[in-house]
Amino acid sequence: FERVESEMGRLYVTQLDGRIRKCGHCSVHLAHEESLLSKAFHGRTGKAFLFSNVVNVCLGQREDRALTTGNHTVADIHCRNCNSYLGWTYEQAVPLSQKYKEGKFILEDATTVMTED
Repeated sequence: FERVESEMGRLYVTQLDGRIRKCGHCSVHLAHEESLLSKAFHGRTGKAFLFSNVVNVCLGQREDRALTTGNHTVADIHCRNCNSYLGWTYEQAVPLSQKYKEGKFILEDATTVMTED
């Protein structure tokens, strides 16, 4: 989840096929529909989705946040290409009932789009 560049400064990104969620600002591919786990999440900007896997993102600093479902250690995720805020990843969930979120990713609907490629 780091910015990967060649010696010439060119950015390498992963391309996905089928129905995918893309960055709403630059259209870089982020997640395949098959890795969508839930549509029942709420982010900073409204509706959000839980994914098991994402590509082409950079992680921000880890921080503790009090979210609706309890205290969690999270890191914001940003587009590798344009650095736009996309959502966050769950690093650690304190309530046992929320452990399933660890290592998963939230992509916000307002910052991403679902398309067929």
